[in-house]
Amino acid sequence: MAHLNGLASVVLLSVIAARAWASHSQFPPERNTEGDTEYWTKKYGKQTDLPYSGPLSFSHLPYTRCLDDPGSIFDIAILGLPFDTAVTYRPGARFGPYAIRSGSRRQRAQLGYTLSWGMNPLDGRLKVLDCGDVPVSPFDNALAVDQMEVAYSTLLARPVANKNASYVTKALAKDKKEHPRIISLGGDHTIVLPILRSLHKVYGPISVIHFDAHLDTWAVYPGTTTEQSRVTHGTFFFLAAEEKLMTNTSIHAGIRCKMEGYGDIKNDETVGFQLISTDDIDDLGIPEIVARIRARVGESPVYLSLDIDVIDPGLAPATGTPEAGGWTTREVKRIIRGLAGLNFV
Repeated sequence: MAHLNGLASVVLLSVIAARAWASHSQFPPERNTEGDTEYWTKKYGKQTDLPYSGPLSFSHLPYTRCLDDPGSIFDIAILGLPFDTAVTYRPGARFGPYAIRSGSRRQRAQLGYTLSWGMNPLDGRLKVLDCGDVPVSPFDNALAVDQMEVAYSTLLARPVANKNASYVTKALAKDKKEHPRIISLGGDHTIVLPILRSLHKVYGPISVIHFDAHLDTWAVYPGTTTEQSRVTHGTFFFLAAEEKLMTNTSIHAGIRCKMEGYGDIKNDETVGFQLISTDDIDDLGIPEIVARIRARVGESPVYLSLDIDVIDPGLAPATGTPEAGGWTTREVKRIIRGLAGLNFV
């Protein structure tokens, strides 16, 4: 019995070895490959990045420091704004652009088609670049806000890579030209103030669709002693209204924050906003929320701003200002899909 077991073991090892050699023989070693600088390409083709490999950029897009290269043109730019020194609670949003890019690794052009949109936005019809991050100062908020405005304005002044790239012809600016779109990765929400200043130069007053748990339209906080200290992540819309950067047809979505009283709502209306609360998703439903947003902004130039705290903190716990009872990612994505065709700038 021991002899038969030993014989069986020898046979089994022979079979395993044969299979291993058969598998190996699918890729036999080539001869005379020493010094062949195209050895990899000839055998395996183009070097591609896997979802978890390659240089870090948004969705594996081409990465260019666009501010250093006046010749870089695009239809859509991804721009990081790593700023978080105007928050009133937890900091850390300066690491947001890096984290968003890291989280986008599974998204790439080869697998960009979605059933929801019925298209692949990265299929090459539009030129989309990751333009890197603006090197904003972590020591001086006035300087940082100016740096963000100058950077955004610089990229907004570039010509588009494709004529008639926009789906909405009303998106032409005051100069009757089409300008590229910029998707900004924050950063605390203060970044919207320099963005609105830049957009206003090109388009005039802007309507804002604001996904957030908080109003961000509060008057300047008591105790401010300098112009720099007036600018925070809770006052930037108030300041934008002072500067007449916005229309009076803006709208919040997902609001559920604590307030000092109803006076905050009255102030919010003065700034130019209507309000959709987080509970309205139960009372009205997504189609009615979409309809109200579209009716509110109409055909005006629109800037969409999304604060991560609109999402329930059970799904996004690292937000700087968590508020219980938020929307889910599925709900927010569905609402945004319903806004397709608006005059986004």
